[in-house]
Amino acid sequence: MIKKGKGWRIGWQEKAVTYKGLIGGDDWAFELTAIEMQDFCRLLLQIHQAIIDINEHLMEEETITCEVESDLMWLGAQGYPNNYSLSIILHHHRGCEGTWKENVTKDLIQATQSLMLF
Repeated sequence: MIKKGKGWRIGWQEKAVTYKGLIGGDDWAFELTAIEMQDFCRLLLQIHQAIIDINEHLMEEETITCEVESDLMWLGAQGYPNNYSLSIILHHHRGCEGTWKENVTKDLIQATQSLMLF
């Protein structure tokens, strides 16, 4: 099952042996193991919540940079609290990276929650 929207795509294939998950943007994609997909979903929610929390302390014209990391990957957000880009770097057994443009995160979060992954 693959879900996609403007600037993002995410998928899950339960029967796959190694790489059950897929994440991507308009012009990039890579597969994730089940553990990596779980970590991605957790970190995505974590960085989104951090931005919500930081927003309370910012003036309207201020931009933010926020990072979260695990042993498997790094996520970074940059921009305005309601309009930020999101980057990912995998650093466990292989090197992959990608960036989603602004205004993608909320749809991406919604899609991860509706995949019924685990």
